[in-house]
Amino acid sequence: MRIRSRRTTVAAFVAVAAMTMAGCSSSGGRPDDEGGDGAAAGVADTPRMTIAMVTHAAPGDTFWDIVRSGAEAAAAKDNVDLNFQGAPEAADQVNLVQSAIDSDVDGIAVTLAKADALAPAVQAAGEAGIPVVAFNGGFDEWQASGALGYFGQDERLAGVAAGERLTTDGAKKALCVIQEQGHVGLEARCAGVAEGFAGGSTENLYVTGTDMPSVQQSITSKLQQDPTIDRVVTLGAPFALTAVKSVADAGSSAQVATFDTNKELMGAIQDGDVQWAIDQQPYLQGYLAVDSLWLYKTNGNTIGGGQATLTGPAFIDSSNVDRVADFAANGTR
Repeated sequence: MRIRSRRTTVAAFVAVAAMTMAGCSSSGGRPDDEGGDGAAAGVADTPRMTIAMVTHAAPGDTFWDIVRSGAEAAAAKDNVDLNFQGAPEAADQVNLVQSAIDSDVDGIAVTLAKADALAPAVQAAGEAGIPVVAFNGGFDEWQASGALGYFGQDERLAGVAAGERLTTDGAKKALCVIQEQGHVGLEARCAGVAEGFAGGSTENLYVTGTDMPSVQQSITSKLQQDPTIDRVVTLGAPFALTAVKSVADAGSSAQVATFDTNKELMGAIQDGDVQWAIDQQPYLQGYLAVDSLWLYKTNGNTIGGGQATLTGPAFIDSSNVDRVADFAANGTR
């Protein structure tokens, strides 16, 4: 396999000051200049700034709750007002970025899941003097878009790791379920699975991720049609949990594995319903995206040395799930 070692760097461990947040926006609150009660201790004593975070989050996808939790922790520490918004359609994301530009925010963090559509908006922000970082989606496109940095995983490399794990597990045929057609990161994951799966074959199944009953029926039907499928690989925790139901509905013996996690998925791994998950550490992605913009605005720092900062992949399975589940219960993994 080809690893893009020249374009990537492993993220440094970051000491996170966890803070309890509420509401849509983070409001760190500065220490009282007149000698307040210390409630805001630990908040950066730098000028208040506003950062917009624009994602391709679909309604109900709990993955983004973890991203947001990390972003809010960094915003609280950095004395930042965080405007977190999500829209699955590229055109809506473009509009959100343009709205952030029009509002003259201090920085923008954006996912580039559909980079061709978002790149002109990123460039427009740069021309307006607003720094932009990319995270989660756009590993191959962030530099060309003009973003200052990227925080996430190499999706194809993560897929290769998953394919290699399938080979080690003795699988023969895997169904890779893609919940959003045209999403470059999801397509790269399944392509990587096929590349790394030397022990068998793969087939992609496209489903409508915003309609979970339809997802369940589509997977069930496929398993009934092809009893040789012995692994179902999903690309998000909610889809893995749905795939478990599909396997039961179809009377299939296929095992389920997935990319990405949430609290409920940890329980499924502990129970043996899901074999393993690839964790890209979404909390860290949200945290670093916000913190990097604060560092750039306050001290001219950039992270990664012109390369992507990798936050994954890492496997979660029966060997380590109990420890990770403790963090997941807090909404940080």
